[in-house]
Amino acid sequence: MLWNFISAMRAGDGIEMANLMAKLAGMVFVLLFCLSVHECAHAWAAKKLGDSTAYNHGRLTLNPGKHLDPIGSLMILLVGFGYAKPVPVNPRNFKHYKKGMALTAAAGPLSNLLMGILFGIAACAAYLLNLRFPSDLAGLLVRFFGAIFTSNIGLMVFNLIPIPPLDGARLLDLVLPARVSDFLARYERYMMYGVMLLLFFRVLDLPLSWLVLSISKLIVWPFAALFGVAAWPMLYALL
Repeated sequence: MLWNFISAMRAGDGIEMANLMAKLAGMVFVLLFCLSVHECAHAWAAKKLGDSTAYNHGRLTLNPGKHLDPIGSLMILLVGFGYAKPVPVNPRNFKHYKKGMALTAAAGPLSNLLMGILFGIAACAAYLLNLRFPSDLAGLLVRFFGAIFTSNIGLMVFNLIPIPPLDGARLLDLVLPARVSDFLARYERYMMYGVMLLLFFRVLDLPLSWLVLSISKLIVWPFAALFGVAAWPMLYALL
């Protein structure tokens, strides 16, 4: 994202710069609000299930200062996928250890899905507005809401990768033998470094982008059919 913005500046392309600025503003919104909702959802779910560790650490809040990780935030701006500070959880406080961990983990990606649907509807509405009454403002709103929409779907997909410490690993843990879970937990830090390297070198770009596109299509398609517009042009305008 940042590379595209720098390229547009060098080329002196004002229209492209405006579009990228709108997308960048959307991604900053994701950093400051949507990531906080994701982590707050983890804290809320843990508290509801009997563990107040995150609440006691001040993580049951939408204050981005409590959640943002510098490297994870930078990765979102550079490659479109990233992370925040993990919410502390003490599984001993759950009545059912694995179920409690899985439900707490699922709360984060679920919040991104719900925000993705909400902002996807907003982006589609802006697209339809721009079709009916074309304007620079409507076009910029398409890019702004589209960036929030696709970034939330991207965060959901990324966090569901079944590698510790991502949420997908907590869900997978429901069916893994104890010795496998212990092994993954022991090498969790190193596995995360591996995921970061794969993201940095863009090895995961193709599979993650395909998943984001597929899920985004499922959200946009009914909206396009309802208003009788071509779905693919609408979808690509939001990406």
